[in-house]
Amino acid sequence: MKIFLLSILIASPLFAQQYNTIVKDEKTGKPMLIGFTTREAFNDTSFSWWWNSAYNMYEADSVTAAVLKEKLKDIDITVVMGSWCSDSRREVPHFYKLLDEIGYPADKITLINVDREKHGKGDEADSLNINFVPTFIFYKEGKELGRIIEMPYETLEKDIQEIITGKNEEQNN
Repeated sequence: MKIFLLSILIASPLFAQQYNTIVKDEKTGKPMLIGFTTREAFNDTSFSWWWNSAYNMYEADSVTAAVLKEKLKDIDITVVMGSWCSDSRREVPHFYKLLDEIGYPADKITLINVDREKHGKGDEADSLNINFVPTFIFYKEGKELGRIIEMPYETLEKDIQEIITGKNEEQNN
């Protein structure tokens, strides 16, 4: 029993370090998130000022959002962003506001922050073919349905609807 408890105590700090890593952006000297991230990372004052502003100002298209609520049930989403990137600072909080409004489960979202070269803390983003951020990738049963890259073509709601209904293979902006 003592060995079991000791292993939990040793493993707990290791697990906690896997998420929400903050490093110094080499270009600006400011804090930057890297690797797997939870939404709680944006509570840090280095990020909350832009996150809260973008989140609060966004008003989702409620008609399309209502349609998405049903259609997103079997969809998993990976979001790759850069906390240093102005497009990410705008679109990712908007995206989370939309998902909050439709009650999309947080555990179906994988959020990865990358550096300016589009690399994560480890290899978590390497196989995703990320050239621009943010990139929102939609999966059904492990198969990629499509992406929104940098910003929506029309609106977040409408672009997501097109992707998950099969009318749009990929948005390249």
